[in-house]
Amino acid sequence: MQKLIMLKKTDEFSSVFSFKKRFSSPFFVVHYKPNQAQHVQVGFVVAKKVAKLAVDRNYMRRVLREFCRHELSATLCVDVIIQVQKKFENKDYSLVNQELVTIFNKIQNKLSASSGQ
Repeated sequence: MQKLIMLKKTDEFSSVFSFKKRFSSPFFVVHYKPNQAQHVQVGFVVAKKVAKLAVDRNYMRRVLREFCRHELSATLCVDVIIQVQKKFENKDYSLVNQELVTIFNKIQNKLSASSGQ
């Protein structure tokens, strides 16, 4: 388990969005950008359009933060923004978890393929 470093500033978010690399799933769009740091930096976007109540948006952020804290490998050197596309609840946890694992495996494969060339 590692300490999670968060993306907070507008410039940090903009640089990841402008890199234009992403993977999509029914619940998420994950934007990523390789970084020079030796750790993962994560940001979350949960719009009011997805969940009207702040309680629901905060729950989704909390679930995503816990997933990232436990599941992201220390070998991945990337800035990531996880954008929620569809509201999820406690009953959807295993499906959400599986989607994120799949997406992060794709990112790791893509990065290792591009660094191997």
